[in-house]
Amino acid sequence: MSDIQPMVHRRQLLALALAVPFSAITQSQAQVKYPNGPVRIILPFAPGGVADITARLVAERLGEKLGQRCLIENMPGAGGVAAARAVVQAPADGQTLALFSNGTAISVPFFKQLRFDPVNEFVPVSTLGTFDFLFVTAADAPYKTLGDLLKFARANSGLANIGTVTAGSTQNLSAELFKASAKVDMSIVPFKATPEILQAVAKHDIYIAIDSYASMQGLIEAGKIRPLASSGPVRGETTPDLPTVAEAGVPGFDVTSWNAIFAPKGTPQPIIDQLNSAIKDVLREAELRAAFLKLGITPAASSPQDLAARLKSDIDKWGSVIKAAGIEQK
Repeated sequence: MSDIQPMVHRRQLLALALAVPFSAITQSQAQVKYPNGPVRIILPFAPGGVADITARLVAERLGEKLGQRCLIENMPGAGGVAAARAVVQAPADGQTLALFSNGTAISVPFFKQLRFDPVNEFVPVSTLGTFDFLFVTAADAPYKTLGDLLKFARANSGLANIGTVTAGSTQNLSAELFKASAKVDMSIVPFKATPEILQAVAKHDIYIAIDSYASMQGLIEAGKIRPLASSGPVRGETTPDLPTVAEAGVPGFDVTSWNAIFAPKGTPQPIIDQLNSAIKDVLREAELRAAFLKLGITPAASSPQDLAARLKSDIDKWGSVIKAAGIEQK
């Protein structure tokens, strides 16, 4: 009897040892099964803008890749706080994602208390696209190039002005960076919305305006306003004949905005990898690429590491612009 009991005990231990790893593997596989329901992408923007249209174009195809619906939820608000908090408070399971932009990087130094930390509370997934801003003037303005305008502005200090949307926006800070980089005295006039800016520039109430190609495309094609330069480091695919601001006489000037997907901190790496791979596949599709380029957006996926570096770099860049311009934090 004493010889049988140890043998039985050993068999039980062996069975248990074999069962535990199998159970752990099964549980691990269940944990990384993704997605298990509709995926929400929460935007800090109202419907209809460039970021919203971009997200919806991607969401439709991303849902097909993932085998689940991909839903867009708009939660506009100062600094993107409402949208960000909704994602941070959701389970870190990849079912709720955030769309951040260059504006998110600006919000970090612009607000005294942002109430969310895009660097430490989120995990980068991938960029979706990048886009430049256009410097435009009235179609019948006497200066034909941005260089002509700079010559006029330097000869008439304080007379020329720049129209942008709300103070603290990427467009507004781009104007501040332009003034500093070009070493020119121009006043910056903030407007509530892009249509007001475009009406003002077409009527010669302001000398130039800065905004996205998508928001100005109709008036450009109608011959009401004329592009002078684009803000990126190289000429854009949508406007290959348009010189950059750097080419027009402001060396080193570079403003490239972006939209990107982030997940809550703690989201398992296999889910991040799956999302990143699916986004890259979607952005390779010719039909989606054509739709992006029509809006002046270049489809551009990235690694999570490159996106993290870009976010941190832009936080530093715009923090320096805000400080140099003497802009008071909100």
